[in-house]
Amino acid sequence: MAQEVESRAVELEIRGKKRVFDVDDPVLPDWVDEEALKSGDFPYNKKLKEDEYLEELKALQVELVKVQFWLQATGKRVMALFEGRDAAGKGGAISASSAHMNPRLARVVALTKPTDREAGQWYFQRYIAQFPTAGEFVLFDRSWYNRAGVEPIMGFCTQKQYEDFLAQAPQIEKVISHEGIFFFKFYLDIGREMQLKRFHDRRHDPRKVWKLSSMDIAALTKWDEYSEKRDRMLKQTHTEFAPWTVVHANDKRRARLNLIRHMLKTIDYDGKDKDAIGKLDDKIIGQGPKFLA
Repeated sequence: MAQEVESRAVELEIRGKKRVFDVDDPVLPDWVDEEALKSGDFPYNKKLKEDEYLEELKALQVELVKVQFWLQATGKRVMALFEGRDAAGKGGAISASSAHMNPRLARVVALTKPTDREAGQWYFQRYIAQFPTAGEFVLFDRSWYNRAGVEPIMGFCTQKQYEDFLAQAPQIEKVISHEGIFFFKFYLDIGREMQLKRFHDRRHDPRKVWKLSSMDIAALTKWDEYSEKRDRMLKQTHTEFAPWTVVHANDKRRARLNLIRHMLKTIDYDGKDKDAIGKLDDKIIGQGPKFLA
């Protein structure tokens, strides 16, 4: 039996128009369907073809396996954070990146709500415990950057804790860089109608309904608040030693290919095939808050 998800119709203001969206209605509104791909100023009017995507992804996954062999041989470490709004495609990007890696050496971290003990610790403590050891590739499905977005918006931290986080995060990340860890911070950005479409898909696909939470529904009317927090996070924590890589992710296929390419281009591993990696699409991927502008 499909999980029951509490919901209600909400009135939204999107680009000056009043819209009503009911995630429980099995019929996706035309205004969502028609605008989803191009929402958020996405630069393409069609998704990448599946056969082209799969061919390019296979070549990139071969390179990722080479990276793993190189990590084993050298003891180097890789850590990647995947951030973005709910339904931005973080989980799918992580799956595409790690699908053919040795699971003993590639680990996905998706921490749940802190325990009482963890809640009493220094905020970064439980994340640091998950950092990679020699030869390991660790991918974070959300990270300490929860405190830069969802926590202050939903009232899970105080204003002081939020401000302290923005001051401390670059200091922690400077240490990560000094340690020699290859450190990637990805922010997957999607348009508003695309998020609504993906929420609707989750609600009405029995295989995906577990992905839709009451928190997602609560966030529907807080788009502008999330945008404000995103912009401040990118501005205050984008540094030379730990830059944000922003990915336009309305088309999941283009997003996945480009973020994997970015990692492969950054790491100087043995047997690197530059032709197989290909070129980054600068319409899809770029550095820091200026790329969103």
